[in-house]
Amino acid sequence: MQFMKIFLVALVFILNLTIAQPSWAGKDFTKGTDYAEVTQELNQLLTVKDNPEQAGYTPEQFQTRLSQLQSQKYVMETARKRAQCFNQTGRTLGVYANKPKKYPTQLYFLAAGQITDDDWDCDGMYLPAGSRVLLNPTGEVQELTEPIAVKFVDGTQSIARINPTTGAIELNVAPAKVFKAGESTWLLPTLSQAEVDAQVPSPQIID
Repeated sequence: MQFMKIFLVALVFILNLTIAQPSWAGKDFTKGTDYAEVTQELNQLLTVKDNPEQAGYTPEQFQTRLSQLQSQKYVMETARKRAQCFNQTGRTLGVYANKPKKYPTQLYFLAAGQITDDDWDCDGMYLPAGSRVLLNPTGEVQELTEPIAVKFVDGTQSIARINPTTGAIELNVAPAKVFKAGESTWLLPTLSQAEVDAQVPSPQIID
């Protein structure tokens, strides 16, 4: 009888391992479309490494883009939880998020000091016209004349903060893509920062 109990417990344990994903198992972002796109662009870029002008790059631009793609690939190969966005701007921030198999990517609003729940994928951020932004840590501050959306690859832990000297919104990682209105299926409303600040934060995406 004791042997039978042990056998049944072992059988249930084995079935749980084979049918249900273990709760401690990490995410594998190398099977997603982001990984495929980054890998393809990286491979294409490497084919012109001796003559970057063929791809329209100066040697410096080529090295910058190569480093960005290698960094994005590394993030997806090593990340073990979904992408999150952390708002350290001191103001309300628009973010694009989805909940896998439940809610598609759409625009939500994240209050100052909040981070998105890791049950959600934070795909990117909304930056309104009039914002001063630094999209690339090695780039220059620019003032937006129209709203944009910035997209991050799977697994990215992105932080938006305000530089106290320049007053610009800075990102800790360069976005994978930058969209203007009509360039993506994402909704890009015409909102000022004051109108973004007036939005009610979205509690369902908060960690």
